Amino acid sequence: MNVHPADMTETRSFNLDGLSCAGCVRRAETALNAVEGVQDASVNLTLAQATVQARADVALEDIQKALRKAGYPMRSTRIDLELDNMTCASCVARVEAALGANPSVLRASVNLNTARAQVDMLDGQGDPKELVRLLEKAGYPARVLSDTGAGGTDPRARQQAEAAAMRVKFLIAAVLTLPVFVLEMGGHAFPPFHHWLHHTIGMQALWVVQFVLTTAVLAGPGRVFFMRGLPALWRAAPDMNSLVAVGTGAAWGFSVIATFAQGILPEGTRAVYYEAAAVIVTLILLGRWLEARAKGRTGAAIARLVGMQPKSARVLRDGAEVDIPTAELTAGDVVLVRPGERIPGDGELTEGDALIDESMITGEPLPVSKGQGDTLVGGTVNGAGAFRMTITRTGADTVLAQIIRMVEGAQGAKLPVQALVDKVTMYFVPVVIGVAVLTVLVWLVFGPDMTFALVAGVSVLIIACPCAMGLATPTSVMVGTGRAAELGVLFRKGSALQLMDRVQGVAFDKTGTLTDGRPVLTALEAVGDADHALALAAALEGQSEHPIGRAIVAAAREKGLQLPEISAFKSLTGLGVRALNDGQDVLLGAERLMVQEGVTLGALRDKAQDLAGKGHTPLYLAQGGQVLAMIAVADQPKAGARQMVAALQAQGLHVAMISGDARATADAIARDLGITHVVAEVMPKGKVDALEALRADWGSVAFVGDGINDAPALAEADVGIAIGTGTDVAVETADVVLASGDPRGVVQALDVSRRTMRNIRQNLFWAFAYNTALIPVAAGVLYPAMGVLLSPMLAAGAMALSSVFVLSNALRLRFMPAVMQATKQGAS
Repeated sequence: MNVHPADMTETRSFNLDGLSCAGCVRRAETALNAVEGVQDASVNLTLAQATVQARADVALEDIQKALRKAGYPMRSTRIDLELDNMTCASCVARVEAALGANPSVLRASVNLNTARAQVDMLDGQGDPKELVRLLEKAGYPARVLSDTGAGGTDPRARQQAEAAAMRVKFLIAAVLTLPVFVLEMGGHAFPPFHHWLHHTIGMQALWVVQFVLTTAVLAGPGRVFFMRGLPALWRAAPDMNSLVAVGTGAAWGFSVIATFAQGILPEGTRAVYYEAAAVIVTLILLGRWLEARAKGRTGAAIARLVGMQPKSARVLRDGAEVDIPTAELTAGDVVLVRPGERIPGDGELTEGDALIDESMITGEPLPVSKGQGDTLVGGTVNGAGAFRMTITRTGADTVLAQIIRMVEGAQGAKLPVQALVDKVTMYFVPVVIGVAVLTVLVWLVFGPDMTFALVAGVSVLIIACPCAMGLATPTSVMVGTGRAAELGVLFRKGSALQLMDRVQGVAFDKTGTLTDGRPVLTALEAVGDADHALALAAALEGQSEHPIGRAIVAAAREKGLQLPEISAFKSLTGLGVRALNDGQDVLLGAERLMVQEGVTLGALRDKAQDLAGKGHTPLYLAQGGQVLAMIAVADQPKAGARQMVAALQAQGLHVAMISGDARATADAIARDLGITHVVAEVMPKGKVDALEALRADWGSVAFVGDGINDAPALAEADVGIAIGTGTDVAVETADVVLASGDPRGVVQALDVSRRTMRNIRQNLFWAFAYNTALIPVAAGVLYPAMGVLLSPMLAAGAMALSSVFVLSNALRLRFMPAVMQATKQGAS
C-alpha cells in the first residue's frame, strides 16, 4: 500500500541563531507550531537547537521563513563550489536540482559566468563531499573552496585561461575547416572551380579529403561537444552540447554513408555535409571564445577591488622601518604611509595629517581630510602628507575584504527572474530535440528527399542552443553590481537588484540617515558678550559625553575660545548642570531648570520657543540668578538629503520618514527636506508596523536606516538599505549598503537597479525572440511559400551572434553614470 507524504511524519533538528532567554524559546516554538503541518516543536536554549515533528510534505523553506520572521533564523553554513562542464542555462538548472536533492541544503545558487555555486547548508548537517558526489553523478565535476577561496582558481585567471584555450581550439578548427569550406562551397559559388576540381581530383577523392579534415575537427577541437553532450543525452538530461553533438554528428554520419556506402542511400540523395558539420563546430567555438573574453571583462570590478590592496607595507619594528608583505600585518602594527601610497590595512591615524581619496569605498570623487584619531580604510589612497597609523584590522576583517565578499555574493546570487529562465531552459533542450525529430519525420513524408529532412533537422538543433538565455541574466547582474560597488552602492543580495526596480515608496529613518546624527550649535542669543557665554557654557559641558554638550564644546573650540575655570560641578538629571564660576552659581539647562531656580528668561523665551517649534533643542545659561544666553542645538540634515528627496519624488516615488524622535523635531526636519508623510515617536516595533501600513497604501517599500533599532524595519522592508557608516547590525540585516553614508546613494541604487533590469529584459527578449522566431524558420515553415530554408552553417553563425550580442549589451552597464553627482553638477 502506498503512503501519501501528508500521512507520514518525520522529526527534524536544526541549530538556531538569536536565542538568549526563555522568552526567545517561547517565541521560536510559537512560530514553529504556527507552520501548517508542524505537529510539535521544542526548542533547547542550552543547545540553541530546535526539534520539529512535522508531516513529510512540509517544506523546509516554510519552517525557515517562519523562524526568520520571528527573529531566530536557522544557522547555516555557506559552501562555495567550483564547477566544470558549465556551458548553458540548462546546466545551471540541473546543478541546482542536483544540489537541492540533498535534504540539508537550504539554498543553492549557480553562476554560469563564474562557474561557481553558493550553497547554504544547515549548520552541523550534511557533508560538502556528498555535494561533490551528487554533482559528479550529474556530470558536473566540482571542488569545494575554502572561505578564502584557497584551493580554487581565481575567477578572472580561470576565465582568461578558458578564453586562451578556446582561442587555440577555434584557430585549429578554422585552419582545418577552411579547406573543407573552400572545396565544397567554392565550387557552388564559382562553377568553373567546381568543374576543375572534379576533372583533376575527382568527386570521391574530394569527399575523402573533406572526411579526413572534418573528422579531425570533430575529434579534435569539437571533441568537447561529444564528450559532454552524449553522456548528458544518455542520462536523459540533454544540454546545449547534446544539441551540437547530435546535429553535427548527424551531418557527419550522413556524409560518411554518402562517401563510403552510397548504395544504402536512395538515388538523388547522395550528398555530403562535411562543411556544415565543420563550420558549425568552428562557429560555435568562435562564439564561445568571444563569450569567454567577454566573461573575463564582467569580473573587472572584483579584479580592480582586489588590486587596490597594496602588496607591501612599511612598518616600524624596533625603531627601524621595515618593508613587509601586507599579508603579514597584524593588529597593533605602526605603519608609515607616504603621499601617493595606498593604505595597507584598516586602522587609525596616530601621527600627522592626510588628504585621503576614498572614492573606492564611497564613490565620492573629492578627497577627505583626516587628522589624529580618524579612521582609515585599507586600499584608499593618501593624496598629500606623510603620516603614521596603527593597524586595527587586517585580512578578511578589513572593509575592502568585506566589500569584495558582498560584491561576490551579489554577483553569484540569482534573481527571481533567473529562476524562471532556468526552469524554461531545463525543458527547452528536450523540447528542441523533439521538434528536430518531428521536423525530420515531416519532411521525410512531405519533403523532396532525405537530404532536405536532414538539413532541416540539423538546423533546428543548432539554432536552438540556449547559450544566450543562460547568459542573459547573470552577465548583467555581474556587471551591474560591480559598477554599483564602484559608485559606493553594495548589493549584499543579488535579488535586491530586481526588487529595487519594483519599489514604489522609500521610507527613511531620521537620525544618522537623513541627518548627520550629531547635534551642532545652531543659535546663540546672548544678553551680553556672546563669546563669554559660549566659553562658560563649554566649560560646564567640558566633561560631558552627551551629544548636546559635545556640540557646545566643539563650537567653542572652533572659535578658539579660552574656557574659564569652574568648580563644584554637579549634573542635574533631566534638567541640566550646575557649577561655580568666580564664586557665583552657574546654571545650564532646560527651561524647567530656570523656572525651578527662579531665573527670569524675558525675550529669550520667545526666541527659544520659535526654535523649538523648528526642531531645535534650546538651553539657557544663567549666572548669579541672571540669564546670560539662550543656546540652541539641532541635528542638521545631511548634505544632499533635500536633493535626494526631490529626485525620488521627481521619479514618482512616495517618500516617508519614520522616526523615534519627538513629533516637533521630526516634522521640522521633514519640512526642511520636503517630506510630507511623517511617522514619529515610534519604537522599533512601531517602525515595522508603519512599514506594513505604507506597503498597504503604496505597494513595494524600501526602508533606509543606520542603527540597531532600525534592524527590524530593514528586515521587514521589501528592500532594506543600510547606511554604511551605521552599525554592523544594520549593515548585516540590509539587502543594500550605501558605503559612503550619503543618502543620495538611494537614488544611485535605484538607477543601477532600473538600468540592470532593463538590460536583462533586453537580453531575455533577444534570446527568447531569436529562438522563437528562428526555430520555425530552421524547421522549414517558410519553404513551401517562399523557398527559404535556413542552412545549418547560418544557424550556427546566428546562434553564436546571439550570445555575443547578449554579452556586449550587458557590458554596457560598465559605463553607468554617477547620477546624483551628475545632478549636482548640472544644478550648479
